[in-house]
Amino acid sequence: MTDTAARDRLLQLIRDLAVVRGKVTLSSGAEADYYVDLRRITLHHEASPLVGTVMLDVLREAGLVPGVEAVGGLTLGADPVATAVMHASAAAGLGIDAFVVRKEQKAHGLQRRIEGPDVTGRRVVAVEDTSTTGGSVLTAVEALREAGARIDAVAVIVHRSEASREAVESAGLRYLYAYELDELGL
Repeated sequence: MTDTAARDRLLQLIRDLAVVRGKVTLSSGAEADYYVDLRRITLHHEASPLVGTVMLDVLREAGLVPGVEAVGGLTLGADPVATAVMHASAAAGLGIDAFVVRKEQKAHGLQRRIEGPDVTGRRVVAVEDTSTTGGSVLTAVEALREAGARIDAVAVIVHRSEASREAVESAGLRYLYAYELDELGL
């Protein structure tokens, strides 16, 4: 069952706090007339718990919860999304862990590329705040596949471009999202 109040409030917070208008160069190198800075949401005291609730609802509606055992993605954008889902799942009596995928394998200690509970053989969802090309989340997917995780889907808060969806689907994965750009007034 979708928490409509949480979804509506998070959407309002994204519109009010995360949408920045003006010329900006995206990580993909593309230029845009606006930027959706979702770290202003995922790291916000009121919005972060809503992110967890809304993204957990996205996974439920896709038929992945119960079933998914862990969520995470490439550090930095995915980290607060994964922890928000982990906390929301705990509050709902579900046991979804979070993990962090490093950009490069650690050269010391345990030399792990994926931090947190082991993902080998576990059902996981790669998450991200938003995606333009799919590059970051697919880097995480590659690391997860190498680690032996069973990847059920990719899920983002804001669906920014068809290029991202196409890249994820071309990698053989479902692409899920909570909001589209038109819902943000973009």
